[in-house]
Amino acid sequence: MSRMFACLIAIAIATGCHGSKAPELRVLGVHDTKRHEVVFVEVTNSATHPMHLTKLEYTFAADGTTLSEGAVDLQREVEAGAAVVLEVPLDAESSRPMTLRGRLTAELDEIVRIFQVDAQIQPH
Repeated sequence: MSRMFACLIAIAIATGCHGSKAPELRVLGVHDTKRHEVVFVEVTNSATHPMHLTKLEYTFAADGTTLSEGAVDLQREVEAGAAVVLEVPLDAESSRPMTLRGRLTAELDEIVRIFQVDAQIQPH
């Protein structure tokens, strides 16, 4: 697919058993490459302390069907209140609305936490 997606985002994030603020996940766009598309995802650290991102396990689905899934190993620091952009490969094409669901693993206050993340992708 050789076009960019403009994304309308609906974010639903749930945290584990601790009461700290979860990182916010927002899809910024999609870029077509020869091997696969790349979805640009912005992760915002809403916590009051720095966060070290280590892994994103993800699934892209449309109409209840899994289109692509995988994991991205990360070594990214996100300061409190700051954001970083991650590139997530999408190994399928879709002109239908998609959902990106996953598990974002991060170290926050020297504790490993796993955050459930969810974002909607609307093709333009």
